[in-house]
Amino acid sequence: MDGGGTGDAQENGGATVSVQINHSRRLPDFLLSVKLKYVKLGYHYLVSNLFTLCLVPIMIIILIEASQMNPNDIRQLWLHLQYNLVSVIICSAFLVFGSTVYIMTRPRPVYLVDYSCYRAPENLKAPFSRFMEHSQLTGDFDESSLEFQRKILERSGLGDETYAPEAMHLVPPRPSMQAAREEAEQVMFGVLDNLFAKTKVKPKDIGILVVNCSLFNPTPSLSAMIVNKYKLRGNLRSFNLGGMGCSAGVIAIDLAKDLLQVHRNTYAVVVSTENITQNWYFGNKKSMLIPNCLFRVGGSAVLLSNKSADRRRAKYKLVHVVRTHKGADDKAFHGVYQEQDSAGKTGVSLSKDLMAIAGGALKTNITTLGPLVLPISEQLLFFATLVLKKFFKKSVKPYIPDFKLAFDHFCIHAGGRAVIDELEKNLQLLPLHVEASRMTLHRFGNTSSSSIWYELAYTEAKGRMRRGNRVWQIAFGSGFKCNSAVWEALRNVKPSRNGPWEDCIDRYPVKVVLE
Repeated sequence: MDGGGTGDAQENGGATVSVQINHSRRLPDFLLSVKLKYVKLGYHYLVSNLFTLCLVPIMIIILIEASQMNPNDIRQLWLHLQYNLVSVIICSAFLVFGSTVYIMTRPRPVYLVDYSCYRAPENLKAPFSRFMEHSQLTGDFDESSLEFQRKILERSGLGDETYAPEAMHLVPPRPSMQAAREEAEQVMFGVLDNLFAKTKVKPKDIGILVVNCSLFNPTPSLSAMIVNKYKLRGNLRSFNLGGMGCSAGVIAIDLAKDLLQVHRNTYAVVVSTENITQNWYFGNKKSMLIPNCLFRVGGSAVLLSNKSADRRRAKYKLVHVVRTHKGADDKAFHGVYQEQDSAGKTGVSLSKDLMAIAGGALKTNITTLGPLVLPISEQLLFFATLVLKKFFKKSVKPYIPDFKLAFDHFCIHAGGRAVIDELEKNLQLLPLHVEASRMTLHRFGNTSSSSIWYELAYTEAKGRMRRGNRVWQIAFGSGFKCNSAVWEALRNVKPSRNGPWEDCIDRYPVKVVLE
């Protein structure tokens, strides 16, 4: 996705951002803001705990009455129950039956035991200077296209330490099938080796495998490559998802979750990646040049389990998955579209209406997600605003629910700077809430469906994940789709060993110099 403009922000050496401030701007009324803040928090606490606040007085009354009972009162109560033995037995039977049905039909919890993110070797780093030099040396781009790519890079939010595939470092580039297979193997096998080492799980114990990669779907499939490499068992349930865009990682999680409801006592592995080698665009159509500037090498592997014994060592529990598909709308369907240009060169075109398309998908997604995660106080405020506007024709602003009351951490797909900016603005988030997304984009670029896992790793590396914290992963992809996954931390999560941020987390976030 297009990173958009930079306004008055400039990056200096990948570590410092200089921002011009208009000192003539009026400062907000902080006193009023503080008062409103505490009123809202008080209202939120009151409504969210309304049931408890009503139940406490009732329990107190029952305890007082029970404390005043003498032995004779207790004997009378026992005699009363004996005379109504049939009623007691029927009620008990219904209670046992209802409890059994509930236990047998309730969704099995799905635990995230651990995950791994790929970090390419140092020789695959693609700083701006090398990117532009190689683009020029290929001879495929005219001066206008080179200048366009330079401007996109400057505005993208990417730093100088992102990674490009080995075939793109050669002059001329060699985007062969063999090179694409090698890229896929390096990423997938790299994250899986790390995952199996961290979790001590044997590959033979894996019962479900889901792989998603949009643009590279060879035969045999990527999932078959993993089966062959790790000699996975013959009754493995394996799936290979293709063409589903940057939101496919959440779709893969949802598929694994459904399979774990059916197959008991097993592990599921979800591998998310994108392959760049054969999908680099060597033409001069502007809308198809943007992916060259944003997409970089990356991938993730996630180990899920429905074993109750794994709760003790798991990092997170999956709470909700909400998927939105806007493909019925032609404009949304063509928002991210793989095609050939007039010269017959293949690439992925990004529509100029992409941000509006993403906004519509987001609106639908959070409308579904909101009732599942928002406290009742926010839902009542939203409903009251809707009633005033609909039935009383009041000219009131639509109430935007405060998702900060539902989530502690936000992992917004690092599709581009403009995507992060828009979500920060529309969801009224603070800079801290989008820090993981901005820093992931800066350090690793747009790694497609795996970006949300780099962001989660960033939060963990900063030591911010506490037991009970809720995480919202939200991703956008071709089709057009917007998908959300909600996780709850089961413990204070420490930084992962061999994590993607292990050697650089102290340098982040990038410092901001105000002038």
